[in-house]
Amino acid sequence: MAELTETAARPTRAYVIHPDLGRARTQRREPEHALTEAVALALALPGIEMVGSEVANLREPNPGKLFGKGKLAEIGERLKALEVELVLIDGPVTPVQQRNLEKDWGVKLLDRTGLILEIFADRARTREGVLQVELAALSYQRTRLVRAWTHLERQRGGLGFVGGPGETQIEADRRAIDEQMTRLRRQLERVVKTRSLHRAARAKVPYPIVALVGYTNAGKSTLFNRLTGAEVFAKDMLFATLDPTMRAIRLPDVAGGGSGRKIILSDTVGFISDLPTELVAAFRATLEEVLEADLILHVRDISHPETEEQAADVAEILDNLGVDEDVAAIEVWNKIDALGPETRAALRRTDARTEGVQAVSALSGEGLDDLIAAIDHALGTVLDDERLPETLVLDFADGRARAWLHEAGVVEREEAAEDGLHLDLRWTARQKGAFAAFTGAERDEYEDEDQGADRRPGGWHPAD
Repeated sequence: MAELTETAARPTRAYVIHPDLGRARTQRREPEHALTEAVALALALPGIEMVGSEVANLREPNPGKLFGKGKLAEIGERLKALEVELVLIDGPVTPVQQRNLEKDWGVKLLDRTGLILEIFADRARTREGVLQVELAALSYQRTRLVRAWTHLERQRGGLGFVGGPGETQIEADRRAIDEQMTRLRRQLERVVKTRSLHRAARAKVPYPIVALVGYTNAGKSTLFNRLTGAEVFAKDMLFATLDPTMRAIRLPDVAGGGSGRKIILSDTVGFISDLPTELVAAFRATLEEVLEADLILHVRDISHPETEEQAADVAEILDNLGVDEDVAAIEVWNKIDALGPETRAALRRTDARTEGVQAVSALSGEGLDDLIAAIDHALGTVLDDERLPETLVLDFADGRARAWLHEAGVVEREEAAEDGLHLDLRWTARQKGAFAAFTGAERDEYEDEDQGADRRPGGWHPAD
């Protein structure tokens, strides 16, 4: 694929085929909508010129060439007339089928898994994202060594110390891939360890985590940018966002009724039906914020004709990830700006009556005030965050603890006295616990430095 897109002086001429098994098919999507999504996936690759697409009806897949003789010839004539260079099959294709189809049609061929891997390889930016894509690609490539170009059938002679045949080229290639995968896993372990340290640091921060999840191109990044003022790449394109992004923000005090609480908002990779199993495993680490979230915002493109099917796909993936069914969630019906005035008004009335649903337009901002109020209310319920008054006394030397309390926004009054700083606080049980974790971590640091002696400068205790 890289050879086609990088060395060609003009865009690669591509053709998309969605095989439909009719009554035998198990997909919940209609074939026409599945084809539209497959075309959008293809267009997400750079350097692609879409010259055609079709739904190919199959009674049953041919084990050697996927299509029957008549359909094979019919499609081949179309591809030749359109001068197609790349065929994208929206579904699984075995290595043998891929080899035979490429030979018969004289084109390069990718199946759905290969296409998604190409997109992820092009979009990944963070170190972890790049490593995960490489690992997934190698896992996929390892299963396809039986495509058996001629050199894969050769055997290499041994050194003569041991009798018997030498190592076949396919075995050598598989061993090389295994060694590279081992190296990548080691590198990933170091990166994941760093992420674990970051998560541990966030655990000391008294802010709840709100995670955005949803089908790809549902508008998560646009909503993320609208709420945070960030400039995460957002475009009407599948998999515009691959690398997780987190921002600490303070929710606006909507209509004077909000708490103005601080939260950590997380934007995640979009889900898609039939996501390659290699990528589900490889990207599990980037979705750990979802597992730790206090509140999940399930962003849906409510204007999409198969929004219910997409929601079912997302629910299935969340279940496979091990997300607790009891975790608080809000369904965000996004893109109401793409609907007619009457439908939009009806949805806004529905969301006012339906608990856990908010109809919005991340693009225009319509409905966002209600969404923010709903987030604030949901977090208040989840965290049971009644703010209780308390007075603490800090030593003058304990500047880091004082800064933590001010950053958390829990200090109502501060006064210096002979025995230290007296701070009048109003905080939640969660914030109090996070503060205890923060000061405990600092104490541990000083104990390590002095072989167990607690030499942490300053301290804090509730005022009498």
